Amino acid sequence: MTDSGPPRPVPTNDNRPNALDFRLAESFLMGVRFFSRLPTGNSPHLVPDLDRMAPVLPFASFTMAIGPALVLLLLLWLGTPSFFAATIAIALIVIINGGMAEDALADSADGLFGGYTIDDRLTIMKDSRHGTYGVCAIVLLIALRITAIGGAPTPLEAAGILLAAPILARSSASFLTIALPPARSGGSAGVAGRVTLRNYGIGLGIAAVFAFVFAGFAVGILGLLTAALFGVLMVWGWITLCRRLIGGVTGDLIGAAQSLIEIAILTAFMIFI
Repeated sequence: MTDSGPPRPVPTNDNRPNALDFRLAESFLMGVRFFSRLPTGNSPHLVPDLDRMAPVLPFASFTMAIGPALVLLLLLWLGTPSFFAATIAIALIVIINGGMAEDALADSADGLFGGYTIDDRLTIMKDSRHGTYGVCAIVLLIALRITAIGGAPTPLEAAGILLAAPILARSSASFLTIALPPARSGGSAGVAGRVTLRNYGIGLGIAAVFAFVFAGFAVGILGLLTAALFGVLMVWGWITLCRRLIGGVTGDLIGAAQSLIEIAILTAFMIFI
């Protein structure tokens, strides 16, 4: 006698990750590789896709910043001066991130303020050498970071804002790809693509949760809201400047936006901490 009931489901391998889990892990790895110099194994490197990275970028940013934050806590616990500990932590961040944001800010400063035409500015930005504007931009960026972290009243507050600021800034900066077209087709901004508003919103929302967890206890809700306001104003101002001087966006301008947004957020934190 045959079984006339519905067909039985075919067994599957429960140990195999589903497609969504695999894609999220792949996107996370892509983000860590694109924005840092952390070791990530020997798996094949995929072409960077900013839209794929956007939703998981806060987790990648946390991975890059947690080591320096723990070193900061350790040095402060051992009794080292706060500004010394902050300098070591910021140095580690620069090393882990490969100096990408710092280099981007320097290139952008040289190009935007050293050229007189769009072509001149793009050519200067592509040059790996740094001029006076670029060197000053790097020095001021690092000095402001160290001052903000070193000036925090307690070790936990210092570590919290060290984690929160770059996580928020890196996720916020990709809005430039939504607001502006690529300035040149062969640049990194053109190759990595544009972020969709949906994925940008997901990533920024997760980054906001990270900021609340790590910095909310130190600056309060008003401090977080002020940081968001300062970040929005910085993004708006930078987009306006890039549109007027370049007419589009490049990888350097996105990286520079990350640095500037981070300083804007740290400024708000310093007011309320």
